[in-house]
Amino acid sequence: MKTNIRKEVCSMKQLMLGNAAIARGLYEAGCGVASSYPGTPSTEVTEEIAKYKEVYSEWAPNEKVAMETAFGACLAGKRSFCGMKHVGLNVAADPLFTMSYIGVNAGMVILVADDPGMHSSQNEQDSRHYAKASKIPMLEPSDSAECLAFAKLAFEISEQFDTPVILKTCTRVAHSQSIVETSDRIEPSERRYEKDIRKNVMMPGFAKLKHPIVEQRTKDLEAYAMKSPVNRIEMGSGKLGIITSSTSYQYAKEVYGGEASILKLGMAWPIPADLIKDFASKVEKLIVIEELDPFIEEFVRSLGIEVSGKDLFPLCDEFSQNLLAEKLGRDVPQGLSIDEPIPNRPPVMCAGCPHRGLFYVLSKNKITVLGDIGCYTLGAAAPLNAVETVECMGASVSSIHGFNKALGEESEGKTVAVIGDSTFMHSGMTGLANIAYNQSNSTVIILDNSITGMTGHQQNPTTGLDIHGDPAGKIDLEALVKAMGIQRVRICDPYDLADTEAAVKDELAAKEPSVIISRRPCALLKTVKHKGPIACDTDKCKSCKMCMKIGCPAISMKDGKAWIDKTLCVGCGVCSQLCAFGALEGKV
Repeated sequence: MKTNIRKEVCSMKQLMLGNAAIARGLYEAGCGVASSYPGTPSTEVTEEIAKYKEVYSEWAPNEKVAMETAFGACLAGKRSFCGMKHVGLNVAADPLFTMSYIGVNAGMVILVADDPGMHSSQNEQDSRHYAKASKIPMLEPSDSAECLAFAKLAFEISEQFDTPVILKTCTRVAHSQSIVETSDRIEPSERRYEKDIRKNVMMPGFAKLKHPIVEQRTKDLEAYAMKSPVNRIEMGSGKLGIITSSTSYQYAKEVYGGEASILKLGMAWPIPADLIKDFASKVEKLIVIEELDPFIEEFVRSLGIEVSGKDLFPLCDEFSQNLLAEKLGRDVPQGLSIDEPIPNRPPVMCAGCPHRGLFYVLSKNKITVLGDIGCYTLGAAAPLNAVETVECMGASVSSIHGFNKALGEESEGKTVAVIGDSTFMHSGMTGLANIAYNQSNSTVIILDNSITGMTGHQQNPTTGLDIHGDPAGKIDLEALVKAMGIQRVRICDPYDLADTEAAVKDELAAKEPSVIISRRPCALLKTVKHKGPIACDTDKCKSCKMCMKIGCPAISMKDGKAWIDKTLCVGCGVCSQLCAFGALEGKV
């Protein structure tokens, strides 16, 4: 086998976002293929690696497809990568567990970004459990320098131990900046694909033979973890020992400096038992500082070692330096405070958002709305209060089928499912196939805003552009829906309230499955040309506040009259259609 070919190294120190540092590490390690689905806080990794022409990069329809694509690339002999947020790993769990048995050819790295504090997520799950359950090693960087270094190391571990490797971050590591030192890309050793049915075909007979190999691999990885510098002891006082990882390590260092002894675990799984025993023997008191679940703490307890952890620190939300100081009885630095109360600023749909008109119609007609994951989840907020359920990607379409099968005519004429174009491609199609196949009288509304909105305007299979903005294959939603067996397909413009209301009423009245495509591009797209802002004629305004019912951030009341913020208004005209007195100029 050829040895790695290294170019002359040209190092450069720079400030870099954690996600960008991971992308740089993947590039420097010779990654050849990257496939991901966008999900905050992981999105920027794939956006950054797409800037390197040496790496084929793409957005996949969902995380399962992305992981299987990356596996196919590693099988073919190219180092590969797939990235996702924590809930995306749920979607990709099926291939994950079997790939653990198969192993790799070239190295494969799986990024998962957790979201403690749920800044942009529907739950707060701890992805470390996936590493243990799937028997796949997991590295956990604590700053941007480690993000870069661990991304490169992950490929080496992957190829050395014949396994995919999970690289786990969290919001603070992904979206904070620290100094990194970059170097040139290497060209990895050539690893040609060779037919090997016993290794790559996980039928029961072959899988049974692989399980003992996987268990031995875990033991070998634990031995590796014992001597790897990613796990290190920083000795201070023998009175207190802290076991920690990820961003919690940074908090512990800020609170204690060099006063306490710290065992920093850069490998979240497998955990080096003997290293923990050695460290515990050197300190009088031992605590574990970790966000979310007591993953490390329970492992330490299983070794028969007395330790504190979740008796001191919360199970929920993300940590901070001040929280650690408070819980550990240290001085808490006093920050600046403002005497005047500051009003809350809940997230709202943008001015001109095409989803607003649709949700107004649904709310006005007292329609039960089963929701999904995307910008349109904000349709649950006041004053629209339209969306009533949100579970996971694609669940709205599957759920309305069960909802209507359970209640029949009681719900069929007054219940809809809403789902975005990207989310429909992600996991809504199978739910719609179930509706078509088992014939529930269900109405599904696809909110086609021509982009993947909530994660920052990534392309998807319906936009006709790839990750670089170049022309790509484009899926025709109408043709797709009809090919799946839905006979009634209707398109409406959500800026036109009358058209939208007619579409909703007609399709709910029908006695068969139907799909409404609410089509209008996202108001924030650079390619969208808007009309001038609307103005309010205060002489005509009767202060009825009807225009306030759509919750547009560009509309407020000033001196008892409607007032339009011209810096926000895009002239969509939805509010004009609500004013019975013609006070809002610029009707559609």
